[in-house]
Amino acid sequence: MLHKISFILLIIGGLNWLILGVLGWDIGQLFGGMDAVISRIIYILVGLSAGYELFTHKQNCRGCSGGGSSSMPSSMNSGM
Repeated sequence: MLHKISFILLIIGGLNWLILGVLGWDIGQLFGGMDAVISRIIYILVGLSAGYELFTHKQNCRGCSGGGSSSMPSSMNSGM
């Protein structure tokens, strides 16, 4: 369950960076910008999700743990 929540938050964070890079507009502006408490909470949750996924992704991902098929050669896949 925590993996799914963190994955969704990472998608939101990634889309935010895409919109910021392409359009120069930050999704946090919807909630009052960086000074608003809710925006800061969202940014903190996205950052914590990235840390969580960084340290737990391999055990949660079937492709990384060898449980699924991968398009990468086994020599490249073993390093992840």
